[in-house]
Amino acid sequence: MSEAPAGSARMRLRELGIAPGVIVPGPLNMLSDVAGVRVGHLTLVEGAAIRTGVTAILPHGGNLFQERVPAGLAVGNGFGKLAGATQLRELGEIETPILLTNTLAVPRAADALITYTLAQPGNAAVGSVNPLVGECNDGYLNDIRARVVTTDHALAAITAAQEGAFAEGCVGAGTGVVAFGWKGGIGSSSRRLPDELGSWTVGALVQANFGGVLQIAGLPVGRSLGRYFLREPLDRGDADGSVIIILATDAPLSDRNLNRLAQRGLAGLARTGAAMSDGSGDYVIAFSTAPAVRRTPERRAALASIADLPNALISPLFLAAIEATEEAIYNALCMATTTSGYAGHTVEALPPAQLREL
Repeated sequence: MSEAPAGSARMRLRELGIAPGVIVPGPLNMLSDVAGVRVGHLTLVEGAAIRTGVTAILPHGGNLFQERVPAGLAVGNGFGKLAGATQLRELGEIETPILLTNTLAVPRAADALITYTLAQPGNAAVGSVNPLVGECNDGYLNDIRARVVTTDHALAAITAAQEGAFAEGCVGAGTGVVAFGWKGGIGSSSRRLPDELGSWTVGALVQANFGGVLQIAGLPVGRSLGRYFLREPLDRGDADGSVIIILATDAPLSDRNLNRLAQRGLAGLARTGAAMSDGSGDYVIAFSTAPAVRRTPERRAALASIADLPNALISPLFLAAIEATEEAIYNALCMATTTSGYAGHTVEALPPAQLREL
């Protein structure tokens, strides 16, 4: 078990001089710009064939089962194994941390979430847990059938979660993934609305493992560099994969409007040139951290007043979600490093010098 090197030569998109969108990012330009959100990674790089891991996202640092957060879900293409999706959609809330990992590790990650939740102080009477686990198939660079991810690995990712800046690229659940034919990974970005629009923050984190025709801030990067879906007429499989998008905001939104916010994550995905192919699982989970909308035991037991930003004020948040998702995907590509793995496969990193030239 080891942490992949950060890669001193890699830079985020804005460090390369490209700043997409019109809304200003938060101080870190990360999901964790939303106060209280915590992110942790567990990275597995072993021998020549293991390139995988787990990434944990905690909406707040308290007992999530007791203080649930409202949430929404959007499905762009449903080829995936998103554990916990139906209850999330039915009740509009999250009651565990969110874990991201590889496809065949979902059951063990779910088991870790159950173990973690049952062990939390105040949960002695809990008899039902809805673990929330997203996945991407990293089987090109990782020996996925070895199933090396354990419940202890997933628990370690949760334990490692903290506020502030976190690693991007080939870490955690992004260790073995591929995007647009280049090395993918974990990426993040954020947007903060001006005071006149409420000063709310929207943050995005992605696990990027999908294909298409890459464009960055409107630049035809994939086409210009000769690497894109359907470059050859029979090249039908190169767009398969998945992307998990996590959106967080401190704006007091209902689960109904969080569903709407999640749908805008798909608009950000589309801006990057994603093909959203038959074999791609494209999911967006959006949640609000605002204390005024948390589903506390008191609010779940009786009639309660809940804050709710009205529809007429939500459009700026929609754009913030689109821009943050788009840039998070670019940061995943920019921060990932060239990786060799399973069966001798090597996937190159997106070349920053050529990107600058464009």
